[in-house]
Amino acid sequence: MPNVIIIMADDMGYECLGVNGSTEYNTPVLDDLAKRGMRFTRFHAQPLCTPSRVKLMTGKYNFRNYENFGFLSPDQYTFGQLMKSAGYTTCVVGKWQLSGLYHGDTDSKNHLNPFKFGFDEFCLWQVTKRAFDGERYANPLIEQNGEILAQDKNAYGPDIFSDYALDFINRNKNNPFFLYYPMVLVHDPFVPTPDSKTWTMNDERYVQDTSHFSDMVSYADKIVGKITRHIDQLGISENTIVMFLGDNGTSVRIWSSTQDGMVQGAKGTTLNTATHVPFIISWPSVITAGSVNDDLLGIQDIFPTLSEISGQKSMVDGISLMPILRNERYDARNSLLIYYNPHHSENVNKNRNVYAQTKEYKLYKDGSFYSIRKDPLEKQLLKSLTVSEMTILRDLMSELKTAPAID
Repeated sequence: MPNVIIIMADDMGYECLGVNGSTEYNTPVLDDLAKRGMRFTRFHAQPLCTPSRVKLMTGKYNFRNYENFGFLSPDQYTFGQLMKSAGYTTCVVGKWQLSGLYHGDTDSKNHLNPFKFGFDEFCLWQVTKRAFDGERYANPLIEQNGEILAQDKNAYGPDIFSDYALDFINRNKNNPFFLYYPMVLVHDPFVPTPDSKTWTMNDERYVQDTSHFSDMVSYADKIVGKITRHIDQLGISENTIVMFLGDNGTSVRIWSSTQDGMVQGAKGTTLNTATHVPFIISWPSVITAGSVNDDLLGIQDIFPTLSEISGQKSMVDGISLMPILRNERYDARNSLLIYYNPHHSENVNKNRNVYAQTKEYKLYKDGSFYSIRKDPLEKQLLKSLTVSEMTILRDLMSELKTAPAID
């Protein structure tokens, strides 16, 4: 069985990678990973972190698995449990934020919470402590296998997570392993990294400024390189699948320069840039290097892919990507459904909605119909439709009937 590593950046939209057209950020490792593997140009997550994370981990639409922000119900079957049942040793490092801390869930102070979801080991931020108890970057508050680590003002959270990941890989290099790394980068607070000029000035490590975002993207890229170089050095890269993706679009506070002009992040909204995220898979023994896929795909498709990789069956909402990776024929989907009910702040909840989209059109549950290719900011409703647009509208209406309305 191949080893599997899933690395998910926090709040990194499609436009942040050089290989996806960025002219502002330095992402040589991820650009090279795409050249070594397969890059996906129309991959979509959810507009916000927890909705995406529970969808990724279970392979289900949010109306089947989402109860509250920052919470994953213990009755959900995750890809950690899936891979463990297949004989993989499993580990999660990085950001957890799934214990119900924001709503006082009865089990939210359980230091062993990640174990319940199929992970043999963990090194995580926000297991039993929220952000106001301790942040994720400088002087991080991290819990490791049920114990809270001593804080160190000179430590940097992403280094601690990635160091633990390398140690886990070392200890399991001769056995099938599954490593899930939901990064804390590049989520706000937008603060210096150890590679930033201001890092040496202790007081500056906590100064928030969007100008630090570029350094944070670069450091995320550096962390991915740290892991991929390690598996190369161990001689296991041929039999190791590395997936990289984003959990949702970039923060609305960030404007990014691309080959097609400036792009504003749209995290939390239902615009295309809220869900369109980078997705790259490297698997040298299977994938043709430099492949590019343009099919309409979603974050729910990773669970059934893992099911097929591990030789297990699953009844979920996604489709396996294995035919794509093997360059085999398959029936590509024509539309993608997004059910978004974040249970968050009033400012975020105002954008809750249900919609279905093709590559060029989007239909909301209330009947609002847009050409997202011509009108990506959805400023103008489509009213006078062509014959082909009428057909697309009817197909999207059928797709929307598969999801309940939001109360």
